[in-house]
Amino acid sequence: MHRLWIIIFCIWIAPAFANNLAPGDSLYLQLPGESAFNEPFVIDDLGQIRLPEVGAVKVSGLSLAQAQTLIKERLSTVYRNLDEFALSIQTREIRVAVLGYVEQPGIVSIPPNSHVQLALAQAGGLRPGAQLDKFQLRRGDQVLVFNYKTYLDSGDLSKIPTLQPGDEVFVPVSAVLGNVEVDFDAATLMDQGDADESQGLTIFGELINPGTYSYKEGMTVIDAIMRAGGVTRYADVTKIRVITNDVPHRFDLRAYLDTGDSSNAPPILPSSTIFVPIEVKEISDGGRSIYVMGEVQKPGAFESSGANFLDLLANAGGPTRYADTTKIKVFRDNGAPIDINLVTIANKPNVSAHLPKLNPGDVLFVPEKTDVNEKSWLKISPDQAIKIIGAVHHPGRYEWSSEMGFLDLLAHAGGPIERANLAQIRIIHTKGTGTVDYFDLDRFLQQGGDFSTLPRLQAGDTVVIDELPHDPTDNKSSWVRQSAKDSIYIFGAVGAPGRYAFNQQLGFLDIVAAADGPNPNADLRNIKISHRTSGAARVSHINLQRYFETGDETLIAQVVPGDVIYIPERRGDWLEKKPDEVVRLVGAIKHPGRYRFSDEMSILDLIAEAGGTTEQAWIDNIMIVNKSCCGDRAHVFSLKDYVHHPSRYPLPLLRAGDTVYVPFKDESGMEIARQWLRDALGVVTLVVLGASL
Repeated sequence: MHRLWIIIFCIWIAPAFANNLAPGDSLYLQLPGESAFNEPFVIDDLGQIRLPEVGAVKVSGLSLAQAQTLIKERLSTVYRNLDEFALSIQTREIRVAVLGYVEQPGIVSIPPNSHVQLALAQAGGLRPGAQLDKFQLRRGDQVLVFNYKTYLDSGDLSKIPTLQPGDEVFVPVSAVLGNVEVDFDAATLMDQGDADESQGLTIFGELINPGTYSYKEGMTVIDAIMRAGGVTRYADVTKIRVITNDVPHRFDLRAYLDTGDSSNAPPILPSSTIFVPIEVKEISDGGRSIYVMGEVQKPGAFESSGANFLDLLANAGGPTRYADTTKIKVFRDNGAPIDINLVTIANKPNVSAHLPKLNPGDVLFVPEKTDVNEKSWLKISPDQAIKIIGAVHHPGRYEWSSEMGFLDLLAHAGGPIERANLAQIRIIHTKGTGTVDYFDLDRFLQQGGDFSTLPRLQAGDTVVIDELPHDPTDNKSSWVRQSAKDSIYIFGAVGAPGRYAFNQQLGFLDIVAAADGPNPNADLRNIKISHRTSGAARVSHINLQRYFETGDETLIAQVVPGDVIYIPERRGDWLEKKPDEVVRLVGAIKHPGRYRFSDEMSILDLIAEAGGTTEQAWIDNIMIVNKSCCGDRAHVFSLKDYVHHPSRYPLPLLRAGDTVYVPFKDESGMEIARQWLRDALGVVTLVVLGASL
């Protein structure tokens, strides 16, 4: 009968013009020469297609011939040549709405004469919890309710209607989901029940899966409880309540399991309600009980029966991670509270002798720590901890055992920071004489080493890692963090003189580079290093200029912490230049003085280095005094003749230790005669003037 009703409904409600155009149809408009008509046009849900330069044209409900006439008429207002215009159907689809409890509700396109399952597939399928037996098909003003689950069980397509354009399929939600939507799977749905409240059993309380479950003929209260997964560990199975037909019943499951007598089992019907209460322990009168409260795993009342303090604390599961075991209290009715520091007592021999004896009625209270995020140093006694301070990420006080090593402690503190001075780590031993050991971790990490050489730590020690200064020129106050014997001093003609941290992996060039290098006035040929830690006064000389010319590493002296480097200026001190290494240049020179001279240089190089001669120089009579073993010898050189005839007047030989004198013009004989003649003419002129007067 149900099948016959579906067939009659579909025939009665079918449209009169099944071949007319409908939303979802794809039309091809043949219009040669117009690229805008190359792609097909799909009829939208309003029954329209949108044509270029024309706009929307409603064609839904028209036959193909009617639609062609209408479209051609609309196109004739824009396009002139429509002789070859033709309209054809490329594909036909129907548009239906799929709403309700589906994954993607909305309008979908399906082939003509399709059934509900294809429409559901286009909408993403059903969502878990859909009510399969109450699907609705809305076609115009008519509503058809059909059982989709019957089709799924049998595969008979006659059980579901064929869809037509404009149909609306609605999928309701199951009543067992309630009014709040949550994510769940099939197992979760079954755990919450499989029936509505009016037709099923309502089972709640201390059960594994409380909910509303379907009733089966002959079901007992045991079957109903097992349908809900059984009772929990906290259930009071002696006081189960059952209400059937508004009549309350009480059921003792424990008595039934002990005797097997089911005569007292209450009746179960589809509308029955079953409640399993939680078991409530009655409070003891305190005659034999001791109460453990606060931050313990299982607080409660415990029988004394000769148990001591530690036994009761263990029976309560022990303190939690939030417990302050340094401030445990024992309360008594006939005495003052007793304070117990369990951490201190735990380190003493015969612990039980230092703990109070508990009596029935006493209350053992374990308080909570004030701030669980704050490190509680009281948990670790000083003789079981090691302190690490200074340039580490997490300085502090850490528990120590003999199985740990130096690197374990450093890693536990987060490791050293970037500016840590690993070359001079201090270990202060508080036990015994309070000695201080030093360890070069930087060398150990760079070169590798035997782990047996790592410092031996013991509880109570303190490890100090100093922080290196940022910049000695900008932050000199940070030098106090750096030991003097771990530093090198650099002075003189450098960019940033000062005091620098130093270790065995650094060298002379590293320190000079750290000081921003020599400045332009630095005398690189005469660098001095004072070795303060050698035990005796010792100074090394470095010719850095020659090192740059030759690359000879043997020219670089070795420096160690505590040494002093001095780079002088080139014109700073003449006493630093030996007489047999220089040439003296005096007279009419722009920069007279003592100049270093080598065999590769000539008198022209010497004069050029001194800035050249002045305007008053008598370059015709430059005098050169040569230093020799047999006595000094002097000769004259004419720079003027050399300039005019260099091949005829060679340059004189000049050596270190010689003296060059460039005389002034007023020292020449011609200039003296010219001055004498000028004076004589002056006297004659005065005599003539006097006679005339």
